[in-house]
Amino acid sequence: MQLTIQYAPITELFRRAHAEGRDCLLEHEVYALLGYSGAETPPRHLFLSKEARPVEEACLSLPGDKAVLKIVSPYIVHKTELGGVRIIPKTMDKIRSTVRRMLCEVPERYAEWLERHPQATPPVYRGLSGAALQNAVSRDIRGVLQVRFMPPDSTAFGNELIVGLRRTREFGMVLSAGLGGTDAELYAERFRKGQAVAAAPTALTDGQAFFDLFRATVSYRKLAGLTRGQQRIVTDEQLIECFESFIRLGNHYSPLNDEAPFVIDELEINPFSFSDFLMTPLDGMCRFSLPQARDVERPWKTIHQLLHPRSIGIAGVSARRRNYGRIILENILAAGFSPSAVRLVRPGGGTDESGVACVSSLADLPEPLDLFIVAVGAPQVPGLVDDVLRCNAARSVMLIPGGMGETEASRDEAAALAARMAEAHRRPDGGPVFLGANCMGVISRPGNYDTWFIPAAKLRQDADPHYRRVAIFSQSGAFLLNRYSQTPELRPAYLISLGNQTDLSLGDMMRYFRDSDAVDVIAVYVEGFRNLDGLAFAGAVREAVCAGKQVIFYKAGRTPEGKSATSGHTASLAGDYMVCESCLRQSGAIVARTFDEFQDLILLADAFGRMPIRGTRLGAVSGAGFEAVGMADNIQSEEYAMTLGTLTEETRAAMRELLVAKKLDKLATVANPLDINPGADDETHARMAELMLADDTIDAVAIGLDPLSPVTHSLADSDDPLFRMDAPDGILARLEALRRTAQKPLVAVVDGGALFEPLRRALRERDIPTFPVCDRAVAALSLYMDGRLAAEGLRCSCPWTSRQH
Repeated sequence: MQLTIQYAPITELFRRAHAEGRDCLLEHEVYALLGYSGAETPPRHLFLSKEARPVEEACLSLPGDKAVLKIVSPYIVHKTELGGVRIIPKTMDKIRSTVRRMLCEVPERYAEWLERHPQATPPVYRGLSGAALQNAVSRDIRGVLQVRFMPPDSTAFGNELIVGLRRTREFGMVLSAGLGGTDAELYAERFRKGQAVAAAPTALTDGQAFFDLFRATVSYRKLAGLTRGQQRIVTDEQLIECFESFIRLGNHYSPLNDEAPFVIDELEINPFSFSDFLMTPLDGMCRFSLPQARDVERPWKTIHQLLHPRSIGIAGVSARRRNYGRIILENILAAGFSPSAVRLVRPGGGTDESGVACVSSLADLPEPLDLFIVAVGAPQVPGLVDDVLRCNAARSVMLIPGGMGETEASRDEAAALAARMAEAHRRPDGGPVFLGANCMGVISRPGNYDTWFIPAAKLRQDADPHYRRVAIFSQSGAFLLNRYSQTPELRPAYLISLGNQTDLSLGDMMRYFRDSDAVDVIAVYVEGFRNLDGLAFAGAVREAVCAGKQVIFYKAGRTPEGKSATSGHTASLAGDYMVCESCLRQSGAIVARTFDEFQDLILLADAFGRMPIRGTRLGAVSGAGFEAVGMADNIQSEEYAMTLGTLTEETRAAMRELLVAKKLDKLATVANPLDINPGADDETHARMAELMLADDTIDAVAIGLDPLSPVTHSLADSDDPLFRMDAPDGILARLEALRRTAQKPLVAVVDGGALFEPLRRALRERDIPTFPVCDRAVAALSLYMDGRLAAEGLRCSCPWTSRQH
């Protein structure tokens, strides 16, 4: 794209404002910035300083018979409701009188508004009230901006556009665009997800890619004349150029750009109006700051030693009682790790009752440990960390204790500890990496160890020695524990609790598994990212997806779209959760909405990851009418959209023949979804599923198994051979055989109580994802298939993943 941005004069705008003690540009300076940005030309305007008398020749030189007058202050963002925007006849008398009126009335109205909304008071005005506040507001008003009046092509709803950059702590610079105007926040709240606002980190997109995202919004449909009674008022090329300009500005004045003289904190045009195919900014604001030092990069490749250690040391194993350290030791040895490769750090040395050798201190180790586990009280942790660093005692360290950085009182100490870790990373060897603190630990089946401090009697381990090529990591150890306890058939290769990310981060772990040959599915539970680590995480997700891996993602702490705890204006339209979710979806992750869905998607990804996904046409079959209808009712949502396959005539004929043979033709009608009546036996269920799987109009099949029916084999313990699920002609054997030959996803529903949990578990163990209710099954399958297809689109190329490095 032929787009030239003049960075030098833009930087000079920031430099002059900074020299005046400002961290923001005034509106006419924002227009100057736009003029240098290479995109749309800003409207002609004239700054009228409050210290100078308006000059008639200059004021009347602007085109048109009307003038727009706007108050200019570094602190007044919303001008219209304060009387800070006036459209008047362009005569000299009217201009002078209106300027005087605005300079008088706006400080009064803004001071009154601030006293009604103290939470929105700028820091410079806090503690002021009454006349003192009004005088301070008046002092900061620089004058009035006269802007050429340009009548819009349309005054209908939705014909204004907001475009904004926002610096975020987790994802760096984020571009957002959507329905503009004074009701922009309302649109963002009320419209369905993704319809009002599009958002993406600038480091992971370009003008064309962002435009493709923007096309899904109501805003684009209005601007492009795709709604009834509307005409196109802007070209696609104009929008792409505008987005590309903002993206380049975002990447240049970015906290990720080590050469950036300033960082844009917010840059917003709200709105762009449209007149004769010109994009005209009607209001603009820009805040900026000086660059800050970035975190030292951690040697994340050392995670390999953490997950596959040749030697393990433990501090905190009591010689007298069964404490957390003792349980960790028991679990490590029970997982198969060699006792001869374990050392306990305990005063007095000797040999533990388990037969494991002890050393008095880290200095007594003959060579550095691959993994050192710290299971002592939080007050002892800083000293042990210092010992590790001083003695070069370990390549990786696991900090189990909680209470570090979790409370206000401990944050300073945790920050000091993190600083010492970061300083060690400046060493030529990168120093050790630290997992935690407040970390439950790791289960690494390839590494033959388990550091979870859960007694074996309380966590049933799956007897199958084989594990899935799945890694699950989480900030919450309890989340991992509960998911695994409920669904031990997940059998992941790795279960990793990161704790509070004192050192190793979510992005570090994603980078490691992006490159790992041991996993195909990466599942992550996130509560929050470190500074800029969300961007590093998203980039690694995209690279992993492009390499053929599947990523399942759950983000805790959802907030309503369009809301921000710290900002009341429209630059915050893309709320924190919305930005995170949008970013990860664009990077190719499949985003779970519930904890159950997180588990379900992992099983689906592992079961079907090697299958091609050809489309989103579902085949649904059940002996229960409500279940067939329930499947059809759940094929669409805000996150996905499936359809029901039509079935070929050959398939329909075979189904009718089967119904006749089973004497069900008077009770069931061939359709999709197919209700085959509670009298349908296991053979009928399996054969109908087989016919659907073979049909070219079907891309996946969901089958309800009706476990309560008198003609199905659905019980694990039964004296009646008609009900035993291990019957050679029962549904379990039939679906297992069908699963071995199927080239399309097949999921089952066993809707019934605890009596039928053994059947559900047995089906899952045979790689048939099985659900207790039909709506959960179809929703998870639909979300998975939609995500897989989106990921396939990314794999053609991954051009943006290198920008964050």
